[in-house]
Amino acid sequence: MSHKLTAADARAHLPHLVLSHHVHKEIHGDSVAGRINTRLALGITKVVGSMWCAYVFALLALISLPAAIGSHDPIIIVAWIAQTFLQLVLLPIIIVGQNVQAAASDARAESDHKTLLAIHTLTAEVHEIAEQQTQVLTILEKRSDRGEAIAE
Repeated sequence: MSHKLTAADARAHLPHLVLSHHVHKEIHGDSVAGRINTRLALGITKVVGSMWCAYVFALLALISLPAAIGSHDPIIIVAWIAQTFLQLVLLPIIIVGQNVQAAASDARAESDHKTLLAIHTLTAEVHEIAEQQTQVLTILEKRSDRGEAIAE
């Protein structure tokens, strides 16, 4: 969707910071049920998305390792590696990685926001100076026109 910004809109615009936690209500809504769902999902994600959970899942997966090896069946051993170990252990590790990436993204957003605020402030000042210069030039032009009219 294309939205054309007018000069007045641009002058009136104030940049605002949007971080990950600011958009939670857009996922499940702002109702009581939506807030409960969001809190529940974030709580479970926080627990499962920890390295401690990865260690617990690795220990849990290792319990069945002797039985898989003892079967001497390559299909069972490969299935244990793929379905038990990798799925159990990689899930929390991937979530941890995503949390690190989200934190880095939020940090970049905050830094970019500060930069945008500085640019916005300086641009507004430059615009104000330009308007004042235009007024001065208009006054000088009027004086010049009156001076030419008097000289004639």
